[in-house]
Amino acid sequence: MIPPRKAIEYDRYEFKKWEHFNAETIVETPVSLTVNGQVWISFMCTPIHLEELAVGFLFNEGIITSMNDVADVRVCEHGDNVDVWLEFTTEQPTNWRRTSGCTGGVTAVDLLAKPNVSLAENRFQVQPEAIMEMVDKLFESQELYRDTGGVHTSALSDGEKVLLAADDIGRHNTLDKIAGMCLMQNVFPENRILITTGRISSEMLQKAAQLNAPILISRTSPSSLSIEMAQRYGITLIGYARKHRFNVYSNGERVGL
Repeated sequence: MIPPRKAIEYDRYEFKKWEHFNAETIVETPVSLTVNGQVWISFMCTPIHLEELAVGFLFNEGIITSMNDVADVRVCEHGDNVDVWLEFTTEQPTNWRRTSGCTGGVTAVDLLAKPNVSLAENRFQVQPEAIMEMVDKLFESQELYRDTGGVHTSALSDGEKVLLAADDIGRHNTLDKIAGMCLMQNVFPENRILITTGRISSEMLQKAAQLNAPILISRTSPSSLSIEMAQRYGITLIGYARKHRFNVYSNGERVGL
């Protein structure tokens, strides 16, 4: 298997002096996804929770709806391929589109179309203080980031505690891993909040909608299309979340706006 960290050396120039360091960096590697014996795509990812990544990707793409659709999922011995066998035959999508994911994500989902979910009537509410507490808890769960830096983390919360967390060099991969964890561990809380360190682009918003999460929180910014989609889907979109502040871009009634 491929480790998620790699030992490196580097030199730093600071205050007119050089200093040598030994450290670790995050691993980025291609991992192929094989469905029913046919190679579909390659993920550029951090090689942890690969089974969850594959299952979550297929769920977020609308290929599967539950683990009942999956006959088997396993990572090959070299760690560079995830083999998924489904309970049904399916054709590989022919219209893969490269997204704005930071390691070149792909999707076959029409990001401008509303997914088969409706969140506008979801009345789940949280207090502003709880939002900031959840951001703190997200940072507490970032063990790999503290060791290496350069990695995104996403987490699923029920509004009180962090239930699941996933790390990856690609922000979109973290939400696929969260989806896979939900399916494989059968974790589907009634109230769902997604918190992420990554920028909210259209594919991140689509994955949150697929997970039926009415609230999506990011430490950084949303794109114009993600705001548009959040308004259309009925998702409360929050950006630039810190310990003492955050911005609300859509459906602010869930956080007392």
